[in-house]
Amino acid sequence: MPVDTTPTRKPEWLKIRPPSGEQYTHIKETLRQNKLHTVCEEANCPNLHECWDGGTATIMLLGDVCTRGCNFCAVDTGQPEGWVDPLEPWKVAKAMSEWGLEYVVLTTVARDDLPDGGAGHIAQTVRTLKEQIPGMMVEVLTTDFGGNWEALRKLVDAQPDVVDHNVETVERLTPTVRDPRFSYRQSLAFLRKAKEFDPDRYTKSSIMVGLGETEDEVIQSMQDLRDIDVNIVTLGQYLQPTKRHLDVQAYVTPEQFKRYERIGEEMGFMYVASGPLVRSSYRAAEYFMSGVLRQQREGGRANGQGS
Repeated sequence: MPVDTTPTRKPEWLKIRPPSGEQYTHIKETLRQNKLHTVCEEANCPNLHECWDGGTATIMLLGDVCTRGCNFCAVDTGQPEGWVDPLEPWKVAKAMSEWGLEYVVLTTVARDDLPDGGAGHIAQTVRTLKEQIPGMMVEVLTTDFGGNWEALRKLVDAQPDVVDHNVETVERLTPTVRDPRFSYRQSLAFLRKAKEFDPDRYTKSSIMVGLGETEDEVIQSMQDLRDIDVNIVTLGQYLQPTKRHLDVQAYVTPEQFKRYERIGEEMGFMYVASGPLVRSSYRAAEYFMSGVLRQQREGGRANGQGS
């Protein structure tokens, strides 16, 4: 994978159209009316148009200010000082009901100012969604709760269908890419613990490329995830959100992404989403999981296996 020079222009395969349209406007209005945030907007996701046109969005709980400052992330950093909207779980359920969705992704900023990192609030949102909207499938993409495994247990006990936590990058680059309070090994421990607390929970993680990693390092990270029985992995191109964030070191080709996809499938992941515009919350992966979960409810795990 080329990493020797810092590219100056995006290749054609990364060019996207700006968001617009009736569905986009409807979702945006619903979010604003309920004072909800999405990671789609806060993190400048390149797939916002595609996802919102398709009636899906990733809801960001606990506000839009993160207590950590990763060098790749566009979300604002600051101190929320314990602020929590206690009505947020019901606001989310109301919005999801209006959209008529059956699968929702909940993510969150890091909230180190809260004793449990916000795990109880996320768990309450999961329970409220499942109570208010029968059949709703819920994926949660969370921080590592600072290694507080009782907080993680609280979340897993709420029975989200998918527990998602991102390693984000290869181990060597973690100190450069992520906030110092994150660590590669702690992220792996989070995913391993989630599976230990409930072996029936599906787990998922994501890797960005184009930050200076080698192919061997990406493959090792994928293997590290598979070794702890992570079910789903996504790989996508890092895009610099602002000039103060890390530079892109390489634009990885679609052919290389296809190679990572084949390697991941050979490792035994249930599903691998790998492409330039793939993100940790990605419609294709969510569509796949909704099919798996639907089949599971109708008569056992898809293909008779959970890994």
